[in-house]
Amino acid sequence: MEILAFILYMIVAAVCAIIAEYIVPGVIPGGFLVAAIVGVIGAWLGGSLMGGLGPSLAGVPLLPAILGSGLLIFLMALITSGGRLIRR
Repeated sequence: MEILAFILYMIVAAVCAIIAEYIVPGVIPGGFLVAAIVGVIGAWLGGSLMGGLGPSLAGVPLLPAILGSGLLIFLMALITSGGRLIRR
């Protein structure tokens, strides 16, 4: 994988994670770098559960990446908040 393709993959995955943050209750702690990490893990998780469903951009299947990131954000918020899912 070339470095430019990797950077584009990280950017698209981070945007998917930011979109997922607005959909599910919970907040991504940190900035763009943490969102990129959550997006990559969420894209992998969503791709594993749903496959390559829907459109793809820079090698990232968008719908599974958003749903996988949303699931990951929800689980992170559930674990870190002790069961309270209220935005502050």
